[in-house]
This record gives sequence, C-alpha cells and structure tokens, in this order.
Amino acid sequence: MSEPKTYSRLNAGRLWANPASRALFALLLVVLIGCIFNADGAFFKLGTHRDALRQSSVFGLLACGMTLVIIGGGIDLAVGSVLALVAVAFSLMSIHWGWSPWLCVPICLCLGAACGSASGCLASWWRIQPFIATLALMVFARGLAKTISGGMKVSTAVKNVDGTYRYVDVPALFRFIDSRILEGNLSVVTVIFVVCALATWIVLARHRWGRHLYAIGGNEEAARLSGVPVNFSKLSAYAASGLLAAVAGLCQAAQEQQGDPEAGGGYELTAIAMVVIGGTPLTGGRGGIGLTLLGVLTIGYLEKILSINAVPEASRLMLTGAIIVMAVLAQRKRRS
Repeated sequence: MSEPKTYSRLNAGRLWANPASRALFALLLVVLIGCIFNADGAFFKLGTHRDALRQSSVFGLLACGMTLVIIGGGIDLAVGSVLALVAVAFSLMSIHWGWSPWLCVPICLCLGAACGSASGCLASWWRIQPFIATLALMVFARGLAKTISGGMKVSTAVKNVDGTYRYVDVPALFRFIDSRILEGNLSVVTVIFVVCALATWIVLARHRWGRHLYAIGGNEEAARLSGVPVNFSKLSAYAASGLLAAVAGLCQAAQEQQGDPEAGGGYELTAIAMVVIGGTPLTGGRGGIGLTLLGVLTIGYLEKILSINAVPEASRLMLTGAIIVMAVLAQRKRRS
C-alpha cells in the first residue's frame, strides 16, 4: 500500500519541479482569484480580458528582452528609462517635427538598440557588474529623456516662437498602433507583442546565438573555453533588450498620445517579475519565452483583477515585490 503512495508523491514532486507546471499553476490560481473576486461580474466580460492583454503587452515586450538578458546571466534595469527616452523622441519627431514614420521608427529603434549596446559594452567588455552597468544607464536615459523634453510631456500642444501654443493632430501612426482589429476584439499593440515574442522564441530555440546565451548563463568560463563568443553574445542580448524596450516605447507613446519623460518608472520590476514567475531563474542558463508568456499572463491578469476591484497602486507594487520573492524561493527550493 505504501508503494503507490510513494510513487504518487514522487510524480507530484516531479510535476511541481517543472517550471512550466509551476507557472501554469500560478496562472490558474490568479484566474481562480478573478472568478471569486469578479467585481460584480466584470471579470467575466470579454472587454476585461481584451484590456488585460492590451495593458500587459508593453510589459510583455520588456519581459521578452529581459528574458534574453537573464538567460545569459545578466540583468537589465534600464528598460523602463529606455522606454521613456524612446517615447519622448518618437513624440518629438512625429508630433512636433512632423517627420515621416519611415524615418521616425528606424531612428527610435536604433536609439533603443544603442542604449542596450551601451549597457552590453559596460557589462561584457569592461567587466562592470550588470546591475551597476544598467543602473547607470537607467539614470542616464531618464535624465536624457527629461533634457530633450524640457521636463514636460511631449503632447499635441506645440509651443510657438511667441510663447503661445497651437494644437496639432495625432499622427496616423499613433492612431494605428492604438487601434483594434477583428471587430475591436484585438489590439494592434497585442499583435506587436505576439510578433516580437515569436521572433524572440525563434532566436532562443532555433538560432545558434540562443544556444550561446544558454551556455553563457550556465557557465560563462566553460562557454568561453568552448569557443563561444561570450562578449559579443552578451552585448547582443542587451542590444536586443534595448530594441524591444524601444518597441515598447513606441507603443507607450501611441497609447498615451504623448511622450512622457516619467513613463516606464518601475516597469523593469514588473518585467523581471514576469520572467521570474514564468520560471526563468535569475542565475541564468535556463528558461524561455514560453515560460515568460505564462508570467506575462499571470501578472497581467493579476493587475487587471486588482484594478477592477479598486486596489490602490501602492498595494499592487508591494504585492509584485512579494511575488518576486516567493517565485525566487520556489526556484531555490526546487534546486535544493
């Protein structure tokens, strides 16, 4: 009689040891909480789920880039500030200067990739701890965003030479990114997120560079001795994270119809939470985009449930921090 019970406990232990199983359990638990605390049936409406996906898409873009960096054994604290910098630059070029989208978008994407590359150079070539390197860029990018915007939101109110203001139309690209398709049931921002997540998955699962990142995160010195271009691979991961942060900045500016230099504050915390909740360990070498998607849905739905139940933002931030600690403890318990 004891053997079947022991076998069942072993199977249950193996199932719980699987990161995907734990991430899926967390998502189902959050959905169950939503069903219980449904805000008078608001959770069961299609619009609630559509909005939850839309609101989590910007964070999901940051989480995809964060996954690349964390798998390679690093961390990127600058993604929120890079988002703000790109949102301000995009709004200035599109709204105030009237530049073509074919010029604005590539410049903004290059700006984000350049910021990420700067972090990558500091962390890989100059051997500065990733925490310190990206913290420095976080402060610098935020200051640069405030400098080029004059410390003000870049909106459709354009200041004239004589000090008066005139109002211009929202650029067509802003309206397109902020629009919905499929009879209003799917946001374009969500489509952008899905496309970027798919591209990131292909890189990690099918490309040699993805295998290099796993090797570096698992054992950097062993990867170096095996001929892996460690410095280039790490720099590329940070550059990709900056590029995805730039995409998130474009989406953020379009959704808000302005460039806010204060945007993205604390977004790096949410992105890290999504990656960790999905099951990618902060030590690197393991994980993937599929797990991150589960984390994005978990945090996204949790935020929406707290929102429809009118939970204050301060409580949401504290809950996010507690979730990160619990997720890391669960991973450490599994390894032990």
